[in-house]
Amino acid sequence: MLGKHFHRDSKIVIDQALAYVDSLKLAGNGKEVWVFDIDETTLSNLPYYAKHGFGATPFNATSFNAYVREGSAPALPETKRLYNKLRSVGIKPVFLTGRTEDQRAITVTNLRRQGISGWMNLLLKQPGFKGSAVTYKSGERQKLQDAGYVIVGNIGDQWSDILGAPEGARTFKLPDPMYYIG
Repeated sequence: MLGKHFHRDSKIVIDQALAYVDSLKLAGNGKEVWVFDIDETTLSNLPYYAKHGFGATPFNATSFNAYVREGSAPALPETKRLYNKLRSVGIKPVFLTGRTEDQRAITVTNLRRQGISGWMNLLLKQPGFKGSAVTYKSGERQKLQDAGYVIVGNIGDQWSDILGAPEGARTFKLPDPMYYIG
């Protein structure tokens, strides 16, 4: 049941995002970007959670990071559809994730294995960052804006992915039945 409703609800959000993309009047100057979260937005960690009782046991960062190092997370097909549409119209994808810098190589490998490539930037948490997810992600979006980019869209599965100025011209919240990050 979880998968059926999750997929339907994700499709609704992505269909709304695609309609929004079709309505955009793009400057075509290479400065329009769309911010994507990775975990549970672009890549699914459902195989990990299935193996670990769907949250019946407390989250274990060590075992989750071991799963990330496998680089085996499948792409979420609806998000991949949006990603490909954005690239086709000249909007540059930017990944902004709570994953840490030491996971860069395997994250790139995992994305490419899933047929996802051609992004403008992959922004990961630096070692020692102690702030909240909202502080981190809004700070990175501010750096993009300060560099002259226009964030035309922002998509994530957690409110912390999309809250905090600058959010972008439009935000899209995917459902996540597995966990909440405040």
